[in-house]
Amino acid sequence: MKKLLNAPSDIVVESLRGLGLAHPELRVDLNHRIVYRSDAPVPGKVALISGGGSGHEPLHGGFVGPGMLDAAVAGEVFTSPVPDQIVEATKNVDSGAGVVHIVKNYTGDVMNFEMAAEIAAAETGVEVVAVVTDDDVAVQDSLYTAGRRGVGVTVLAEKIAGAAADAGRDLNGVADIVRKVNENGRSMGVALTSCTVPAAGKPTFDLPGTDMEIGIGIHGEPGRRRVPLAPAKEIAEMLVEPILADLDFTGGDGVIAFVNGLGASPLLELYLMYGEVAAVLEKAGVRVARSLVGPYITSLDMAGCSLTLLKVDDELVRLWDAPVRTPGLRWGV
Repeated sequence: MKKLLNAPSDIVVESLRGLGLAHPELRVDLNHRIVYRSDAPVPGKVALISGGGSGHEPLHGGFVGPGMLDAAVAGEVFTSPVPDQIVEATKNVDSGAGVVHIVKNYTGDVMNFEMAAEIAAAETGVEVVAVVTDDDVAVQDSLYTAGRRGVGVTVLAEKIAGAAADAGRDLNGVADIVRKVNENGRSMGVALTSCTVPAAGKPTFDLPGTDMEIGIGIHGEPGRRRVPLAPAKEIAEMLVEPILADLDFTGGDGVIAFVNGLGASPLLELYLMYGEVAAVLEKAGVRVARSLVGPYITSLDMAGCSLTLLKVDDELVRLWDAPVRTPGLRWGV
């Protein structure tokens, strides 16, 4: 294993320390492993929190700031944050307008965010609404979940709901936007290599150099099937077809097409993949209204990519286009 680290046990805290130094517009609590936007709590605004295991950067800490999250809570690598961390973040961002938790559908995340919401309400009276993302069409249940996994749509939900919160929508209005994004988004991924958890020091699973895993999870969970490595044009079809089979994306105002890198695939390859995905979508009669390409929800050093499609209307496009200023996503400012 070759990684830029000191000790595997310190990698999360030391990474958060570096994030805070690189982005002084953020406030980083290293004790609780929480990243805050520096002006939180924002008076009168519904606060937005997400979080999960580390190793998926820039998710979630890289998406804290105006137009997106008010705070992000970091667990150990591929491990959910504990309730005490989430309670601390919830209390510190609430301005009296309530807090929305965006929770990826992994058993530990769902359980710990649920416990934290109950504790925060009992201790401080803060009103919390949690919305779970479950957009992965690859498998119904996995090693980490009951039901579908929460993956790429989480990034889109954090951006769109963040814009809604900054625009002054109330608690239920912001939560409804997260639900709308989740209900209209679907994802599928492919891995070309495994990833290596620093504490383990070896690949999470064995994937021969001649094979790829279709439908992989962001923690290395198995997908639908293992097949021989194929050209990008064929991989694009393998990603698009199961998504279109699960939800009708034709007609209406089009889609946001999000080609996401899993950590080790360079932009040279990701843009090539976007071109192939766009061709498949055009042939299927799906119009792309907006696009996003890059490593936004990663899996440490895994090579491969995922595709997320979000069916949009005027409201979602308007919120997507709204200004955002975070380390990982920035436009309009």
